[in-house]
Amino acid sequence: MAYPTLVNDQITDAVTQSNVKVLGDAPAMAMGSIFQSAAHSTGILYENAVGSQQQLAIAAQAATNQGVIQIYSVDTMAGAVGTSKIANSDTAGTMMSLVMALKAGQTA
Repeated sequence: MAYPTLVNDQITDAVTQSNVKVLGDAPAMAMGSIFQSAAHSTGILYENAVGSQQQLAIAAQAATNQGVIQIYSVDTMAGAVGTSKIANSDTAGTMMSLVMALKAGQTA
């Protein structure tokens, strides 16, 4: 019990018991706060991991799409380049002259 004072002993005992209860509950409250903080941090960690996986999946789909587009455009581009080169040269005229010469040689 506390030192004798002018305050009633029952009041000092009640205050002392309240203080002891607060001190007794402090470790449990502190651990609860730590656990709650750890759970929140873990939740944010998993949110970030899921977000990163979603972004990587989108990047993988875009890369696959670009690869398929390049695969499909190889023959088209090769044909376009070849056609452009033939159109810009005198190959058609030369081939026609060869065909005419061959036909003339066959009939002779």
